Amino acid sequence: MKTSPFVAQPMPLQTVMVKVITALVPGVLLAVWAFGIGVLVQIALAIVVALATEAACLKLRNYPLKPFLTDGSAVVTACLLALSIPPLAPWWLIVLGTFIAIGFAKHLYGGLGQNPFNPAMVGFAVLIVSFPAQMSRWAAPRALAQPDLGALAQVVYIFTGHLSQAFDAVASATPLDTIRTGLLQHGALRDILKAPLFHVGGGPAQQWISLGFLVGGLYLWRHKVINWRLPLAFIAGLGLTATVFWLADSAHYMSPLFHLVTGGAMLGAFFIITDPVTAPTTPLGQFIFAGLSGMLAYLIRVLGNYPDGVAFAVLILNIAGPFIDQYTQPAVFGRKKKGAKA
Repeated sequence: MKTSPFVAQPMPLQTVMVKVITALVPGVLLAVWAFGIGVLVQIALAIVVALATEAACLKLRNYPLKPFLTDGSAVVTACLLALSIPPLAPWWLIVLGTFIAIGFAKHLYGGLGQNPFNPAMVGFAVLIVSFPAQMSRWAAPRALAQPDLGALAQVVYIFTGHLSQAFDAVASATPLDTIRTGLLQHGALRDILKAPLFHVGGGPAQQWISLGFLVGGLYLWRHKVINWRLPLAFIAGLGLTATVFWLADSAHYMSPLFHLVTGGAMLGAFFIITDPVTAPTTPLGQFIFAGLSGMLAYLIRVLGNYPDGVAFAVLILNIAGPFIDQYTQPAVFGRKKKGAKA
């Protein structure tokens, strides 16, 4: 029989981060199945650089190393950034992005809990703006690659840039980028969707990865690590906006289901939008923040210069986060609203 005091204790930060890393496992395993060992190489590089940068920044600030290096926050940031870049990206790309995410987006603002922007998304945004060619060179899903790169070949390519065959033979644009490029070249959507990428092993590979992140997200919700309002509002914002465009012109815009299971939608909904530091804290504010993020992510996808707009949408709404919180504060108990009669 439970006894008093009935006071809820906050979950320790280290426990939260361990659960987030655990929740990423299904998506990571499916990404390895789809693209190969390069996914794990990028994650390993990101973790090493994140911990080294964290240690250097803590040392410069005269902070103790152990409490912060073992809380798991740097590892989570590293994993999210590594999962956002091409699996066969050159090693220096993830090194630079992780250094920026930890050193600038996190510690420049005072460290964990003080950063106004999501560190992983800052690192991603800097990389895609500065190195668009490298960030767009995705390897084809292994079921489509001709020939399929083995583990050793992937590692060699990441660190040296050398392949036994031309990279174009094993490269492929993402489904979102393929559709965007095809439409810009005035191609018909029905013809674009006939490409092998959208059949067995291609587009479905990304859908399986999204399913993995969805399962991980539900795990976080079940263990009360994340608030349900944020992922629900993000998915609703993205899905409803996609529905409006699709119903208006289905010959040029993909279905809402496609947008929800492709690209970084599920990763963003459950692992990025839900960052407790950069998201609003009020219930109404969380709905507004996440819903607008989903809408903006779709608009950047179909009308902007980048095929996936999750990172930019989150960063833009991060700017508005404090204002959203300020204007959505619930009424204080016992205090009358302005204009109310006594």
